[in-house]
Amino acid sequence: MRAIQIEEYGGINVLKRRDVAVPVPGKDEVLVKLAYAGINFMDVYTRLGNYARSGHYQATLPLTLGMEGAGRIKACGPGVIGFKPGDRVAYCLANGSYADYAIVPAWKIVKVPDGLSLKLAAASLFQGLTAHYLVHDVANLKSGDSCLVHAGAGGIGQIVIQLVSRQGVHVIATASSPEKADIARQCGAERVCAYDPESVTSAVKAMTAGRGVDVVFDSVGAATFQISMHALKKAGLLIAYGANSGPFSSIDPMELANNGSLFFTRPRLADYVPDAASIRRRADNIFAGLMDGRLNVHIDKVFDFEAVAAAHGELEERRSIGKSVLCINAGEDCDY
Repeated sequence: MRAIQIEEYGGINVLKRRDVAVPVPGKDEVLVKLAYAGINFMDVYTRLGNYARSGHYQATLPLTLGMEGAGRIKACGPGVIGFKPGDRVAYCLANGSYADYAIVPAWKIVKVPDGLSLKLAAASLFQGLTAHYLVHDVANLKSGDSCLVHAGAGGIGQIVIQLVSRQGVHVIATASSPEKADIARQCGAERVCAYDPESVTSAVKAMTAGRGVDVVFDSVGAATFQISMHALKKAGLLIAYGANSGPFSSIDPMELANNGSLFFTRPRLADYVPDAASIRRRADNIFAGLMDGRLNVHIDKVFDFEAVAAAHGELEERRSIGKSVLCINAGEDCDY
């Protein structure tokens, strides 16, 4: 089978197409024939070596990239219950989706409902699960509250805006271009501004009468940390769930105190989907929203299998809007 692998960490030049043997599922594992793979910043971070020593996402070289995919089950290993060959499924947080086939622990698999394309499933699961736990388990916003969503046109940002807007929360979003600003507005952001402190401060003052927002969702990291703190109300919550502009430097707790006794958290998805029940509960909610029109996931581009390097380049250079996917075996999705 075809696989996109890395044998060392580095730039897009380390991406290599290899022909390797189709793996065999072991106990409690399934073999999935991939139709599409999601393309995520986690893949870039893995390629760069950011997770080389990560307890949650650690993987040894050489490895096949990709941690999100959708397709059909080809075979089930011993002990697998509730799935069978031919089932349309999706998954995330399991390495190896940049390939024709992938071995996935059965507890991480979710069934894709009839009528939902495998392409959309591959584009929505990782970001959908992430947005779901950020909104429902971490932020705990209620109707009338306000929030700032950085990178509002990003894959996760778009879903966060839609979820909180449905709850009656007032949303400010940041975006780096007029096109991205339009996307954030379409998702439900009432105000969209640039990333500079003056623009954010002006938008926050206008929406909250100078009080500050209740919650900031920040996937940007170092470049927006100060802006995020200054946008919050006293005792507000800063949720840092990514660092696309680079890692945070050491955080002085007195900065949080001096900016209004702020709360700061750095959650990660793996801790909020520890078992099959939690994954399927969140996935069912996201898939149901996509099916009935309450949620929309914007697929920016579909890349051919051989164009992985171009896909990574667009992601790193912030040229993608929403989500991009890798087309692997589109024929598996032919019924939809």
